[in-house]
Amino acid sequence: MEPVSIKPTFDVDEIRAQFPILKELVHGQPLVYFDNAATSQKPRRVIKAESAYYAKINANVHRGVHTLSTLATEAQEAARETVRAHINAKHAHEVIFTAGTTASLNLVANSLGQMLLKKADEVLISGMEHHANIVPWQLACERYGAKLKVIPVNENGELDISAIPGQARNDNSFSDRTKILAVSHVSNTLGTINPVKELIAEAKKRGIITVVDGAQAIPHLPVDVQDLGCDFYAFSGHKMYAPTGIGVLYGREELLEQMPPWQGGGEMIDQVTFEKTTYAKLPFKFEAGTPHIAGIIGLGEAVRWMQDYDLSAMAAHEHALLEHGTKELLAIDGLRIIGTAKKKVGVISFVIEGVHHYDLGTLLDQQGIAVRTGHHCTQPLMEHFGISGTTRASFAPFNTIAEVDAMVAATKKAVKMLR
Repeated sequence: MEPVSIKPTFDVDEIRAQFPILKELVHGQPLVYFDNAATSQKPRRVIKAESAYYAKINANVHRGVHTLSTLATEAQEAARETVRAHINAKHAHEVIFTAGTTASLNLVANSLGQMLLKKADEVLISGMEHHANIVPWQLACERYGAKLKVIPVNENGELDISAIPGQARNDNSFSDRTKILAVSHVSNTLGTINPVKELIAEAKKRGIITVVDGAQAIPHLPVDVQDLGCDFYAFSGHKMYAPTGIGVLYGREELLEQMPPWQGGGEMIDQVTFEKTTYAKLPFKFEAGTPHIAGIIGLGEAVRWMQDYDLSAMAAHEHALLEHGTKELLAIDGLRIIGTAKKKVGVISFVIEGVHHYDLGTLLDQQGIAVRTGHHCTQPLMEHFGISGTTRASFAPFNTIAEVDAMVAATKKAVKMLR
C-alpha cells in the first residue's frame, strides 16, 4: 500500500514563492532580506488586493450613494472586522485605523493626556521603548506638568520587574500618581518578549490605564487584547506583510467614548456649525479625513494571509532561525549579541569588536544581504548598553537556514576586510 502523503504544516519554499521581491538581485547577488523588524515584505495577494482597489472600485468611503463608494466602504469595513477578529477585540468600532504605530501612540498620548494628565501625575514606560513610545509621552508630560518614569532594563535585555510592585529600586515603578503604563510587547532592538499581561494585571489593580506598543509582536505572536486586558494596543501594517502607511489603534470602548478627538476634519463629525461641533460615533470620531483605503484593504488581506497558515509553525520556524543564527554568529571572534533574553522573537542585534556597524552593514549589502544598522530608534537603550548602535538581523517566515548561513559567511568576510 502506498504511504499517505501528508502536506507539512510549514513549507518555507511555498511561502517564499508568494513574495515576488525575493526573486530580485542586489549587486548581482540573490536578495537575503533580514530587515523585517523595520518593514516586512508583501505576499503577492496583498499587492494584488491593493492594486485591485485602485483598478476596480477606487472611490471615497462613507460619503456616496454610488456603487463604487458602496463597494469601497464594504471592503474597508470588512477589513476592520477581519482585524477585530484577529486581535479578538470585543467590537469592530474599537478598531481605529491610523497611519501606523507612531500615529496610534500619538493619538493616545494627545487625547488621553488631555483627558487624564495633570501636574505631578506620572507616566510609566520601559527602558527599551522605541522613540515612538517615548517622545509622545514626553510631550504630553511637558504639556501637563506630569513626570515620565522608566522601568529599568537588565544586562540580558529584560525588564527589571522587581522594580514594579514596590518603590525600592530607583523609584521606577507604580505609585499613587501613576496614571498611564505604556510598554512595548516586543522590543524592536532586542527581540525581547515582555511580560505585558503580568504588567497589565498589576496596573489594573491600581486603576492605571495601559497602552501596549505591539508593532513587533503582531507579526510573530498571537495577540488577544481581551486576554491581555490592555486598554490600548497599537500596531502597524507594514511590519505584518501589509502596505506602508496603515496601522491600527485598538482602544477599549469605554475609554474611546470618553476621549476627545485628536484631529478634526471631515468624516469625524456629526454636526458642524460655526458655534459648535458634535462628533461622530466610534470609530469615525478618531478617523478624520479620507483614510488610506487601499492600505486598509491590503491590511485586511495580509491578516487573512496570516490566518491561512499555522502561526505556531511559523513561529517555530523563526525560532529555529534565531537559534541557528545565534550559535553561528557567536563563533565569530569579538562578536557580542545585545539582548539575550530567555523569551525572544527572531531578532539578533550584535556588535563586533573593532568593526563599526555601519561599515559592516554596507559590506553585507554589497553581498546582497539586507540588515539594519544604527540605534534602531532606541537611543536610550543604546546608552544603557554603552554602545552607539548595532547590526540587526530580523527574520520572517520566508527566510531560510541557508540565508542565515550566507549572512554569517558574509559577516566573516566583511570582518576580515575591516580589521
